[in-house]
Amino acid sequence: MGQGEAVGEVGRVSGALVTGGAGDIGHAVARRLVAAGRRVWLADLDPGHTRDRAAELGPGAVALELDLTRDESIASVARAVEGRISTVVHCAGVAVVDPFLESRIADWDHMFQVNLRGPMQLTRQLLRGLQAADAARIVFVASDGARAGASGETAYAASKSGLFGFAKSLAREIARHEVTVNVVCPGPISGAMVAATMAGHGNVLRALEQAIPLKRLGQPDEVAALIAWLASPEAGYLTGQLISVSGGITMN
Repeated sequence: MGQGEAVGEVGRVSGALVTGGAGDIGHAVARRLVAAGRRVWLADLDPGHTRDRAAELGPGAVALELDLTRDESIASVARAVEGRISTVVHCAGVAVVDPFLESRIADWDHMFQVNLRGPMQLTRQLLRGLQAADAARIVFVASDGARAGASGETAYAASKSGLFGFAKSLAREIARHEVTVNVVCPGPISGAMVAATMAGHGNVLRALEQAIPLKRLGQPDEVAALIAWLASPEAGYLTGQLISVSGGITMN
């Protein structure tokens, strides 16, 4: 067994890769997985910040630099965790919010690369190893806005909704290998992304909260709780699903 490998409840190899692991939701996911005794690799764009965030979780967490716009960075992360993981959680993402007529094609391209093509590339490079692992799990973090629709999020929603078709098709393709694939769709979640988007627009934030049936923003750990369960042995019979954590904005 290689250095850094961990044995736990999910198959022979219980390590997990969390992209966007320095962010609010990604870090909350990593915290829960480490607490469950799993070795976790946090992959994110800023290496210094990612090391600091990994250090907060103790010796069970390892930092990796990941730039989803660079093929070599994606390949490097895949090599670093080869044979060591049975779970990958794709939390990394980027959002540019603009009315459609004011949006820039360069921003479309960047969002499609980071939110869709990059996760697809990384999944492809990890897939043989995941298929060889016992009871592997793949979880994509998309957006409830991509399910319900949201003004100003046309390109962002398009990039995230691409994960829906990819995940469901992949789930059917690899189910025979006992690999599950699911998509979690957070609604408005308190944290850095909402803070940046709503900076100087307190009235918009208050209106947003009132539009949510539960009348509040969600917390990163409320999303992480679902993701950690999807990565557990208890979720072995659930695959190909889109699940919203949005305070009731989207109801099935």
